[in-house]
Amino acid sequence: MPQYISDNTDDEISHSTFLNAYLESKGEEPVSFEAFQTIPPSKATGANQNLMRITNLQSLNVDTSWYFRYRSTKNPDFGAQFPQLLTIKNQPAIPISDSDSDPNALVPLLQSLPITDPKAHRMQAIANTAGLHFAFIEQGGSSLYPILALKATSLEVLRILLSIGGVEINHFSVWHDKGGNAITQPLAGPNGLTDPETGLTFPDFNNPANQHNANLSASDQAAGSQMFQTNLFLPEPVAFLRKQLPPVSIIRPTLAQSGGAVATIQAFIADNLFLGQKDQRFFRKVLELARAADETARDLDS
Repeated sequence: MPQYISDNTDDEISHSTFLNAYLESKGEEPVSFEAFQTIPPSKATGANQNLMRITNLQSLNVDTSWYFRYRSTKNPDFGAQFPQLLTIKNQPAIPISDSDSDPNALVPLLQSLPITDPKAHRMQAIANTAGLHFAFIEQGGSSLYPILALKATSLEVLRILLSIGGVEINHFSVWHDKGGNAITQPLAGPNGLTDPETGLTFPDFNNPANQHNANLSASDQAAGSQMFQTNLFLPEPVAFLRKQLPPVSIIRPTLAQSGGAVATIQAFIADNLFLGQKDQRFFRKVLELARAADETARDLDS
């Protein structure tokens, strides 16, 4: 994960820097949310205690329904809804303090798996949450960019959206694959891995005994292990545009009501990503920008 996190971070910083520079090149004001960096950082060694945050990764409600959505043969654009793979509530995706991640402790070697030390269980549960949370964030970006591309009235803006959007889809593929590691052996362990602080358990979903979800439709449940298969990370074919057309492997959703800018921000808020942000101007501003993006319409005659 460290290399993936580093590369992902570099990519996102480059996107932010480029987009602001592009705005300025067109005579527009760059976007800055520095005034809203009010959330305290983690107390763990390595966290910059002099840098307040916009986002909070210390108590997340991770939406894991994307896992089934990308394995199902049903499309959310036609109203399909999907249950949670795991119920992740108020779970950290980074160490909160050195009691979570002792800076003086040795990292267990892969040969030490499955993990047996309770303190290591806590740190592995945090890492597992991070892997699934990365995938949740990036699947949102995978839908958002093509949805915005459909609204672009400038070929140059369209080029930007398609070019950056492709990288976001690549991010999702990486984290979808990585997130699958959290729910299979050896990281899940033969009997599952439980966070001793929160009680969150990551079972091995390759074990048939764990391959059941009462909230899945009968047809999806009948699909068997494919709905839980941890090494399956490419989108399964679904109906697209019209149900009369044959199924096709696509990014989904592709409609603004479930995957547009407002839906993305609302999902981040529900995720607790902005937990601790008390300035309501922040929420008004991000939703204002999101609504403006969703309301942009392309002139079909142009």
